[in-house]
Amino acid sequence: MAAVLLSFSALLLSGIVASQPTRAIDSDFADPCVIQTDDGYYAFGTSTNGANVQIAKSSDFSSWELLSGTDAMPGPFPSWVANDPSVWAPDVIKRDDGTFVMYFSASTSEDASKHCVGAATSSSITGPYTPVDSAVACPLDQGGAIDADGFEDGGTYYVVYKVDGNSLNGDGSTHTTPLMLQGLNSDAVTPNGDPTQLLDRDDADGPLIEAPSLVNVDDMYYLSFSSNMYDTDKYDVSYATASALTGPYTKAQYPDAPLLVSGDASNVGDLSGPGGSDFLRDGSKIVFHAFENGKNIENGRAMYVADIHTSGGVIMLA
Repeated sequence: MAAVLLSFSALLLSGIVASQPTRAIDSDFADPCVIQTDDGYYAFGTSTNGANVQIAKSSDFSSWELLSGTDAMPGPFPSWVANDPSVWAPDVIKRDDGTFVMYFSASTSEDASKHCVGAATSSSITGPYTPVDSAVACPLDQGGAIDADGFEDGGTYYVVYKVDGNSLNGDGSTHTTPLMLQGLNSDAVTPNGDPTQLLDRDDADGPLIEAPSLVNVDDMYYLSFSSNMYDTDKYDVSYATASALTGPYTKAQYPDAPLLVSGDASNVGDLSGPGGSDFLRDGSKIVFHAFENGKNIENGRAMYVADIHTSGGVIMLA
């Protein structure tokens, strides 16, 4: 309790007043990402509602509109993608030449039970995005790859993703779910060199960590992630920090983390199953999902937004 009071006192002394997350999309809009453009904020979400990639827009980050009937990546897909692509967790960045690049996970034609990470490009933020021919990361022998997050640092592009060892759990054994950093060429879609492991699960994380998002604020790297299972109320948002891009990363500990857990307040009641967060590029805001009905995954996962403050290796709602 003393640690909690100390943390709260630090917030007051810093002039930061903790706020509640706000529900932005009151329908199934899971695994959201966020990007700011000249005409506002855009969010992209996992396949549902008849779209491979959903889109939402806001002029102020507070009020959001779901662009119903719009599919950011309608296809066709390259040959490595299964007939039913089952697109998960898209993420969009803007390349220096003005091209938008979307990273996504899709079921593979070689094994539809597993996903791999691909990339697609568009001259427009809303698409349509055209996938490139080859996957960016596809370690099928390790379970595949999901939850891609694009990142630019020092003029070099990267993508962070989860090795989806959970997809191998049918064999009765335990598998790792490391978060990997893959360097990319200047086109932001072609891998350059071998990936580097940034973080992996430990016993406190349950069976996995996933849904990475990476941001650099004041020369500190913050790597958010979710742990436990996405369809339970143990799902959460936590983070790790490092002074160098490739680590080593240190997981934040209580009372600073997890950042979001079931039972935390929002503008529509307590959160349940919060996860799948994504940083805005400047580290001032996040988007994430939580159970739409406040209890379980039956009605899908709604999108929430929140302002955050990052300082000295600590992330706080602001």
